[in-house]
Amino acid sequence: MAVKNKVQLITYADSLGGDLKKLNKVLTEHFSDICSGGVHILPPFPSSGDRGFAPVTYLEIDPKFGTWEDIRAIGEKFDVVVDLMVNHISKQSKYFQDFLKKGRESKYADLFITLDKVWKDGEPVKEDIDKMFLRRKQPYSTFEIEETGKEEKVWTTFGHGEQSEQIDLDVKSEKVKQLLKDFFANFSKNNIKIVRLDAVGYVVKKLGTSCFFVEPEIYEFLDWIMELAKSLGIELLPEVHSQYETQYKLAEHGFWIYDFILPYTVLDTLINKSSEDLCKYLKNRPKNQFTTLDCHDGIPVKPDMDDLIDSKRAKKVVDICIERGATVSRILTDEYKDKDGFDVHQIQCSYYSALNCDDDAYIAARTIQLFTPGVPQIYYVGLLAGENDYENAKKTGDGREVNRHNYTMEEIEQSLQREVVKRLMKVIKFRNEYDAFDGDFEVMDCPKDEIRLAWSKGNKKCSLFIDLKTNKTVIDYIDDNGKEVQYLV
Repeated sequence: MAVKNKVQLITYADSLGGDLKKLNKVLTEHFSDICSGGVHILPPFPSSGDRGFAPVTYLEIDPKFGTWEDIRAIGEKFDVVVDLMVNHISKQSKYFQDFLKKGRESKYADLFITLDKVWKDGEPVKEDIDKMFLRRKQPYSTFEIEETGKEEKVWTTFGHGEQSEQIDLDVKSEKVKQLLKDFFANFSKNNIKIVRLDAVGYVVKKLGTSCFFVEPEIYEFLDWIMELAKSLGIELLPEVHSQYETQYKLAEHGFWIYDFILPYTVLDTLINKSSEDLCKYLKNRPKNQFTTLDCHDGIPVKPDMDDLIDSKRAKKVVDICIERGATVSRILTDEYKDKDGFDVHQIQCSYYSALNCDDDAYIAARTIQLFTPGVPQIYYVGLLAGENDYENAKKTGDGREVNRHNYTMEEIEQSLQREVVKRLMKVIKFRNEYDAFDGDFEVMDCPKDEIRLAWSKGNKKCSLFIDLKTNKTVIDYIDDNGKEVQYLV
């Protein structure tokens, strides 16, 4: 199975209508020619936290969303993408609950990383932890075993509070490998075409390193799981937030990768009215990428943009976004902050709000994404040009929820009537249907306040022109009759 070079939609199971049946209805009635590349359904599995990213199991669909039958029904018309949080599983899973009860006597004990697997006496060493790229204050949680009263420290990369809901899996364990085989077999049975390996960069724990994308061990695991996926006709998409060199190594290794550089670069281009960095970047990037501008987390800054941005200029961009209603998540480990203290990990904001709800700027941003080589993924809030949902963020206490609004059927209908959404739909259809996007890409020379990109394949040619002074966006192309057509986006 080959990944289609067409637009994919990213959505939660309940964000477009309320459940999987309604999602299927919305996709069929409104977006059949929009997300013809497929639909990425963010974790629809039973979960105990992090909006699906603390899965209890991958063998079931959360009943409040629907069933595997609903997933298969969507899969009959659209290639379905799901996540596998390959680094961790829920504290509430039957596997960890059994471990909490029986400790080392549990048949599932080897699934987890008790600290004696890392440090000989099981006691964490501060000097080692200081070298790690941390996602919480410490990389472990302490639990009391019910039957013995003994305390066990277990590795937990992610999560909040003293005891994380996300318990790391030991990918060296044969029991973990069997569990992953079971999950993949179930995905294949239910017509899943692509699996995104969420947080795969954290699976290898090795003292003296950052415990993030540890080479060469990470490739041993990736090669193993790639072979497993291929045997079942499933494509893999590793999700790694890191410096671009790391992403490029993955691309050279034959994997699809995420273009986490594009979202900030496009934002900077439109805010500062200069295409210099964008054009330089587009000339030198791998093509086997999935492109995004927005997602369920935030607009990536550090470490994705390390060595590509000046932190003083980046701080100005971040401050403008904050003025427009954004919040930020921050890097916790001092070693991974810039020398001047710049520590922004992600900008939490809808992309439309980050561009000050300016329709022309937003259409320019999306057209850049659609003209960039790779498979475009468009987040559902972005597809409907949604603004920041402050009430949602306030209610949950999670800044990321500002860009996770759940649309009712009525809200979807209303959004589809907005001019900016109609314009976006039209240019997406052009991207999906015009043959030149399977051809050769060119970044054309232009002044700093303009963008000129072009595609060609045989007698099909199209070019993009954006005037950054006004955000005017124009596509010129050769139609089926060989006639030159100009399209004001």
